Amino acid sequence: MSIRFAAAQAVSSISTWGLKHVFRRPAANFPGKIALYVDPRLLANLRGKLTRGSIMVVGTNGKTTVTNLLADVLEGSGVRVVCNRTGANLDSGVSTALLHAKEADWGVFESDELWLKKMTPQLKPTYVLLLNLFRDQLDRCGEIDRIQDSIVEALAASPETILVFNADDPLCATIAKRASELPGRERTRQIAFGVSESMGLAQNTVSDATMCQLCSSMFEYDFRQYGQLGAWHCPTCGFSRPSLDFAAQNVELGERELSFDIARPQPNAGESAPARPIRAAFSGAYMVYNLLAVGVAADLVGCGNDAIQAAIESFDPKNGRLQRYSVEGRSILLNLAKNPTGFNQNLKIIEKDASPKAVSFFINDKEADGRDISWLWDIDFEELSRQEGCVVFAGGIRGNDMQVRLKYAGIPSKVVKNTQEFLDELAKLPHEMNAYAIANYTALPNVKSALDAAESEAGDPARADGGSSSSADDSSSIIAAAPEPARGAPRAVPQRSEDCLSTESPARDQERTPIVIAHMFPDLLNLYGDGGNVRILSERLAWRGVPVQVKRVEYGESVDLGDVDLVFLGGGPDREQKLASAELMRMKDELAAYVEEDGPVLAICGGYQILGKTWLLGDEEVPGLDIVGIETRRPGTSADRLIDNIVLSSPLATHPVVGYENHAGRTYLAEGVKPFGAVVSSVGHGNNDADKADGALCRKVLGTYLHGPLLSKNPEIADWLLAAACERHARRTGESAPALARLDDAEELAANAFMADKAGAK
Repeated sequence: MSIRFAAAQAVSSISTWGLKHVFRRPAANFPGKIALYVDPRLLANLRGKLTRGSIMVVGTNGKTTVTNLLADVLEGSGVRVVCNRTGANLDSGVSTALLHAKEADWGVFESDELWLKKMTPQLKPTYVLLLNLFRDQLDRCGEIDRIQDSIVEALAASPETILVFNADDPLCATIAKRASELPGRERTRQIAFGVSESMGLAQNTVSDATMCQLCSSMFEYDFRQYGQLGAWHCPTCGFSRPSLDFAAQNVELGERELSFDIARPQPNAGESAPARPIRAAFSGAYMVYNLLAVGVAADLVGCGNDAIQAAIESFDPKNGRLQRYSVEGRSILLNLAKNPTGFNQNLKIIEKDASPKAVSFFINDKEADGRDISWLWDIDFEELSRQEGCVVFAGGIRGNDMQVRLKYAGIPSKVVKNTQEFLDELAKLPHEMNAYAIANYTALPNVKSALDAAESEAGDPARADGGSSSSADDSSSIIAAAPEPARGAPRAVPQRSEDCLSTESPARDQERTPIVIAHMFPDLLNLYGDGGNVRILSERLAWRGVPVQVKRVEYGESVDLGDVDLVFLGGGPDREQKLASAELMRMKDELAAYVEEDGPVLAICGGYQILGKTWLLGDEEVPGLDIVGIETRRPGTSADRLIDNIVLSSPLATHPVVGYENHAGRTYLAEGVKPFGAVVSSVGHGNNDADKADGALCRKVLGTYLHGPLLSKNPEIADWLLAAACERHARRTGESAPALARLDDAEELAANAFMADKAGAK
């Protein structure tokens, strides 16, 4: 034993004792963290505690559930296991788990995707279990390509590690293909699992992988499960879902239960081995994949089906994942959702409950959550609007933003300051109404603590948050509740003067032709929830009784801009932006003519850059449309992205303009081109590091780096664009410009004020 290793164990023991006995805090991370400072080779030295090997579980969604359940299966089989059950998934958490453990047979460790490459060189896991990859915390993790590169590096550093991967996910299959071509891994086994048949699920709006990463063609599907998962293939290069070594078959999804069989081919034989039946007293398509992953890994380490089924039947992690409570006779289901795919799957669980119900969504924006919550607009809340008798609440630090998102999905909601206020509101509803609480990462512990207390106090949840109901679930915000919005009619707001706006509320004119909005390449340019801008524009017309048509112009399709009143361009990953830019370059003359005729354009981030003389594709400066006098260049001496909340003062609005920026390019305006607005917040940069201004205004073109999406908290900007669209429509059709009645923007302005204050707007 080296002196460093001995010293690391000593400081770990001392810090563990202090945390548990003096500070009364869990010791899940810090002992390992401080020990790693003492001995950077700590994991390699601790690996000897595991006599048979280890399994590292990675993936965007489901890591904690799969890790804990797999550990339960092994322990139920009489196997000694070390596991970081709390979800402490950095090297410090894994080190702590090993430091606290005695000798064991297997280690089962959850790992953060970006930290896997730090651990595999030392831990040399027997298996890496790759569950899925979805967009998550773009401001922290970046695009999925970065995650894939990191996992491939991790596998390169441990050539004998067997990759067990979800073949239904083309992003995981791409990692498997790249890993198989690495030096030293040519003969390393890889194991593919997936669902062999369609589960018959309704498809969501946004998918994270529509394009083949090998040849940049669009994928085709024999069937799709959710997100990008399914039986996929590329029609151009032939890359397709690998043959399944383990397959889920005969999937049945009920309201509170699921079942399927796990089948696998016999080694060196053409017939299948007997299928393993799996039954669970919870539902959700994503849980089919989670349980399949557990079954596959358990099979590989020699566990029988009885142990798998017993672990599933007794699985009750008490960690807020699919945790069911009974409070004063009411069933409340708590679950985690931290990205669009996870949220959409939670909504499907809620929708299976056909009875009247109450739902509360708790959203924070701390560092572990990601500061940018634009992803709320990639969630299909519209599905929930079709549920009769559904009472909805919004909470957490960003409860106001959630309320705005729900408003544009047609869902009235009330902002609650904390979980106790949610429970107080529930007490006013019939007890037979089930309730659901969905929370993102840092919001979950507070919600769970409140529900734990409410349940334990036997029908007296008055102290469920540990004190007065006026204390917030997060001390950094107290969110003001707004009245429930009425739907289907324009609503009055405070007066302000603006061209093409009217205080009158017109009846819907069935003879009027619709305002046409062209949403350009939403299948490619769909980052950061930017498509929410189109929903906001269309809803603000519909609420006023103005007919509207949204034309989704997808890759390979065309549109006659002579029949369009407003053009929207979002941003996308580099590969997708390259395809979209090629399509736009073919439309260059038509787009230029549209702009010259004062056709309104809203262009966000990558779409904004493409309008200029040059724009940034990865690290390369490439020609743009040259329609607006801007140029985008590489950073001079710094490759840092400009990422933060941002607030502008703009001539288009009387209120501050709030949003979120996340871009690498630095954009510069030509002489005479006006910016969208001046940066007035204590954070945020805008176009570049020096100018303290964002975006560009040219005729009726508005280009900006602001996500959020931009229009969600800035209704004046939305109405400026709609006024321009009305004017173009009148010129184009000869009809009178439709009147834009004033709307009640209380929810939007409450979210605006909260974020302006949070960003330190002057």
